[in-house]
Amino acid sequence: MAGKSNKGKNKSKAAANQAQPNPTEPEPKPVESIEPASETAPNRADSPNGQSNGEVGTETGTVSETNTKEVVTGTEGEEQNPKTSSGNQKEGELHLFTVPVKAQNVEKLELQLSPGDSVMDVRQFLLDAPETCFFTCYDLVLHGKDSSAHLLDDYNEIGELADISAGCHLEMVPALYDERSIRSHVRRSRELLSLSNLHVSLSSTLAMQHETNKQKPSEAGKQEAVENDGLGFVEDVQSSLPNLIASVQSDIKCIGSIVLSSLNPPPSYRRLQGDLIYIDVTTLEGNLYCITGSTKGFYLNSSSGLTLDPKPAKASHESSTLIGLLQKISPKFKKGFREILDRKSTAHPFENVQALLPTNSWLGTFPIPEHKRDGARAEDAVVLTYGSETIGMQRDWNEEIQSCYDFPHANPQERILRGRAMYKVSCDFIDAAIKGAIGVINRSILPINPTDPECFHMYVHNNIFFSFALDSYFENLSKDKKTVSDQKPSSTNPNSPPPVDQSDEVQLADSEQATYDSANNDLRGTKAYQQADVAGLYNLAMAIIDYRGFRVVAQSIIPGILQGDKSESLLYGSVDNGKKICWNESFHAKVVEAGKRLHLKEHEVLDGSGNPVKLAAPVECKGIVGSDDRHYLLDLMRVTPRDSNYMGPEHRFSVLRPELISSFIESEAPAKKPESKSTEEKAEDNTDDQSAPAAESPDSTDDLKKSDVKESSKPEILFNPNVFTDFKLAGSSEEIEADEALVKKASSYLTDVVIPKFVEDLIALDIAPMDGQTLTDALHAHGINIRYLGKIAATIKHLPHLWDLFSNEIVARSAKHVIKDVLRGSEDHDVGPAISHFLNCLLGDIKPSNAKTQQSKSHKKGQQESQSSKGIINKSQMRRGHGGHPLTKGFVNYATLTSDSAWTSIKEFAKFKYQFEIPEDVRPKIKRVSVLRNLCIKIGLLIAAKKYDLEASAPFQPSDILNLQPVVKHSVPVCTEARELMEAGKIRLTEGILNEAYILFTEAMSLLQQVTGPMHKDVANCSRYIGMVLYHAGDIGGALVQQHRELIINERCMGLDHPDTAHSYANMGSFYHGLSQTDLALQHMLRALLLQSLACGPDHPEIANMLMNIAIMYQDAGKMNTALRFLQEALKKSEKLLGEEHIQTAYCYHALAVACNSMGAFKLSVQHEKKTYDILLKQVGEEDSRTKESENWIKTFKNREQQKLKGQTVNPASALKAMDILKNHPDLLQAFQAMSSNQSSTTPTAPPPTRSLNSAVVGEGLPRGRGIDERAARAAAEIRRKAAARGHLLRQKTPAPAPAGENLASSNLTKLINMINAGEAQEKARAEAGSSRVNGNGADAKKEGSNKGPVGLGTSLESKKQKSKAKAADK
Repeated sequence: MAGKSNKGKNKSKAAANQAQPNPTEPEPKPVESIEPASETAPNRADSPNGQSNGEVGTETGTVSETNTKEVVTGTEGEEQNPKTSSGNQKEGELHLFTVPVKAQNVEKLELQLSPGDSVMDVRQFLLDAPETCFFTCYDLVLHGKDSSAHLLDDYNEIGELADISAGCHLEMVPALYDERSIRSHVRRSRELLSLSNLHVSLSSTLAMQHETNKQKPSEAGKQEAVENDGLGFVEDVQSSLPNLIASVQSDIKCIGSIVLSSLNPPPSYRRLQGDLIYIDVTTLEGNLYCITGSTKGFYLNSSSGLTLDPKPAKASHESSTLIGLLQKISPKFKKGFREILDRKSTAHPFENVQALLPTNSWLGTFPIPEHKRDGARAEDAVVLTYGSETIGMQRDWNEEIQSCYDFPHANPQERILRGRAMYKVSCDFIDAAIKGAIGVINRSILPINPTDPECFHMYVHNNIFFSFALDSYFENLSKDKKTVSDQKPSSTNPNSPPPVDQSDEVQLADSEQATYDSANNDLRGTKAYQQADVAGLYNLAMAIIDYRGFRVVAQSIIPGILQGDKSESLLYGSVDNGKKICWNESFHAKVVEAGKRLHLKEHEVLDGSGNPVKLAAPVECKGIVGSDDRHYLLDLMRVTPRDSNYMGPEHRFSVLRPELISSFIESEAPAKKPESKSTEEKAEDNTDDQSAPAAESPDSTDDLKKSDVKESSKPEILFNPNVFTDFKLAGSSEEIEADEALVKKASSYLTDVVIPKFVEDLIALDIAPMDGQTLTDALHAHGINIRYLGKIAATIKHLPHLWDLFSNEIVARSAKHVIKDVLRGSEDHDVGPAISHFLNCLLGDIKPSNAKTQQSKSHKKGQQESQSSKGIINKSQMRRGHGGHPLTKGFVNYATLTSDSAWTSIKEFAKFKYQFEIPEDVRPKIKRVSVLRNLCIKIGLLIAAKKYDLEASAPFQPSDILNLQPVVKHSVPVCTEARELMEAGKIRLTEGILNEAYILFTEAMSLLQQVTGPMHKDVANCSRYIGMVLYHAGDIGGALVQQHRELIINERCMGLDHPDTAHSYANMGSFYHGLSQTDLALQHMLRALLLQSLACGPDHPEIANMLMNIAIMYQDAGKMNTALRFLQEALKKSEKLLGEEHIQTAYCYHALAVACNSMGAFKLSVQHEKKTYDILLKQVGEEDSRTKESENWIKTFKNREQQKLKGQTVNPASALKAMDILKNHPDLLQAFQAMSSNQSSTTPTAPPPTRSLNSAVVGEGLPRGRGIDERAARAAAEIRRKAAARGHLLRQKTPAPAPAGENLASSNLTKLINMINAGEAQEKARAEAGSSRVNGNGADAKKEGSNKGPVGLGTSLESKKQKSKAKAADK
């Protein structure tokens, strides 16, 4: 399928009965495929803007046309890149043909189509093309070579109707509008006139600025000085918050206003003549027009003032589109609209694509943009639809989703269509669920059971059921209140039949099923059964929305469940806590099949009468048959066994994670083939694939399906999900004991094997999470529940960066629950002040206003949930909807909250939930910016991006709170086939088989672009790995293209400051450096350093690693002073955080040795490299390749020192003169340095000076903060050796020796470089008074104070910051 796009393909047959998609949502562009290496790669990499121009298209900017072409791999430049040679067969399978398109007022337009493309694909391509982007209502007619004409249906494939290879052409024939389509057309037209949907990446902006500064040398120097002056932001992160958000780009003005006229609706006599809508338009020329939208199109009527005159003003002022008419009546509009299209066409195609599942940002633009009048915006806001359709019937979400699951999936093409439909409908459901949940929490949607207590209200809106997930302490409240006990339904799920009994025990169990925490388990179980994908067994669409302190569960509705006798629809499971268990043979067979894939055992349970019943699922699950005769399974809170480490009624739903079950089964399996991965390595693999915010996808059950090994010779390990529960199990005591022993063994495996191994990986930096999100992802990928945070934190107290990470995460999570109590107890007009007050209590120092302030510090022992000191509850607060009965035990009046009481509540929650005693010194030493960022992300808070004085007692004001956004957990299906291809590609990459790795990754990319579209985290991962393959193949320009795509996707899908985004910027900087564009490289690296500092603070091994890479870039640019400062700071952080004998500390010493070598201080190089050697010798042994390499470096430095002592003298004046000459010719300097390194690298196994930087890019040497990159790092050397043996084109680690005829020239160049280095060292020594003097005399260098850092280093960052402040004061 060529050039598949997201939304065009996702108009599935399941949605055929629905109206056409909302045109207010821009259609995503087709994903771009991988470009092969070519001679123009460096040119593309010079500027992402220029690169995107080449990718977007030609003068017309036809995105779809070019994207269709780009799917075909192995075109130009194929002979230079061996990886594309095997892709010709794939290219031949696509069968792309050029098809002309005829449209009104369009001179020439051509598309490259495949016979397998659907008509919906063609419509998507036309929607992307600038010439036809404003056409929304038309019919497509395919004209064949034999003059035949075929009217195309949206769900047909082109090849089904005609042979497009025989000279066919398409024609866009205007269709008749109806009331719905004409409103959609007007909305689409408004959208095209705005640039608000264009998300320009900072990387693209930096590249454009770089191109501009090339023409202005003075400006470039000024920019470089600014970057150097800002080095202090590592320690002062809050000062850099304003730099995180890019300035809002100004719209291009082409029209005054487009609003619906007050003449609407058309009178009845005009409706009979086709009038559908009236629009008032004000042009930039100052003219006011009234436009009639009719079934045939748009025309200018003769209305003026308050009276309708429907007659056409001029016959020529008619068009089938609104924009076409505006171009006729306003020259300024025509010019401005062309500028808008040009702006969009020059951007990267991905920057025009809208994410279906956008992430929340925690920083908003400051100063706040002006809020101007906009009639169109007001029209959309006045209609409070909360996601429902304004015209036509509401969408039947359940029917759409289940129909998608019923799609055939026997072959790859059918699976693509099925996956695309499921993904699109699921994303639409989540969007509607978010809007509906906001309406429910804002009390704008009425409940269906208004006579019940408010806390148990249920809502149905837009065919979605909404209910509140209550905190578990509320079960006691419901038992104490008689009215609640008498009226409370058994479950907040209307799909569940009513209970037979209403005893207190049943109420207690049913209340727990709707608790706050069990909602997560239900979502996880729903996703597990969805991925088990058993024919005939269905699950509901589900989403969890956290907003303003409330948790709302949204579900699709089983057909017929709200009407008739529900109890007759229950076929499987129990609704009365096991007293009566229903069973159906057909239903049971399907559940058993799913249980085998989920490692659940078929077992017997005794009901209330003592009768044994066979089950293969939790007792409390409910199997229901809907009026559509489908079998639905719901209430899946325990699809994995209970965690035996957490027993007791308060831990009823503390279950093991599915990743742990998968890992445990693999560990218990018989010995496999040697090449198979270990359990821990597979868990590390998942760390990368699971690097998404918890708000986007809470859990992963991919491993459950993958680990279902079907071998007759190997006994299956199946778990009984009902052990350690109150349900009575049938069977022999030996069988029950065996089931319990298996669960205990799995729980012990978690505490005795998985957690210790996880801690070892943390200490060894094999896993290096930087913030709460990546820590959560890493824990979940290894099968570790968040409740074990405290247990793990107790084992890493000796490592400052890990202790800070875990303690800050526990504080942020505990504070999240406290602030939710505050939000639930706040009126609508107090939300902003309440949030700012709580942030001041958390990060500032708020004292009681007077001694009589009432603070209730008593907490009921039986209700150990998130507790805050009780405040005064006034009557208006008690009348709040959903809070008429307080939904929290610690109902809080925010005005009475103080810093001491807030921290007391945080400590109590941390002790109960995580068994973690927060020390007293955590509060003053807390990383305020990191905790603030983490908390804002967890609760959906948006604050102003400005500098906050976090040392003040009240750093926040209510005006700093910009928005409160919903945080969503969902079960959107993933493309498992693409992930399997990516896993296979990773294996080929580590084996050095680049051809196969490239093919696998490109196939995965092709699948993803057709199923999920470009804006997805899996697409970003795939782009990164393709870039890695291209880098190993020597195509740095092509690798940069892929890395730029990953960067854009990560910014949109993960967040502007997510650690993955920082990693993308770092890789971009490394690739730019590989292309000798040091200025751009440094700008990207400094951006990555800022993002990492925001996420984890200044003290983290990744910060030290980044400082070292930046230093090497400055070193290669000849700025040794700056390089030494960064290297000194990196060494100080490594020794402080990891110790003086850690491997990363050794890397820092090696980088210092290389830096001293480039300055001619060979004795210092030997000293630093000896420290490197001693550390490596102790840590990895003498036989390790890294130790031997360090030994060779020592020999190299000694040889150079001996050569220097043989009498090579340098005239300082000549050296300075030569240095000035080369400074004015940087290209010549780079060439000299390259040739010098060629000669110096003739020493055996001596890597180039920039090796540590390149290592960070391709995964060698220095550890990275990503699981999969770590394994790539450890395998990188083996990759190169094996790939070279297979004849692949690789970048040589050590440049080949120069030919014999060039030895003399190389020798002379080496002497010149030595002169330059020596002269530069003397110049720096004179310029820096009081700094360490760097020369060949090691004894003099040793006289420097040991407290000032290693010998031979320049000033520290602290002194640089003081100089920067002095410079700023002088200015």
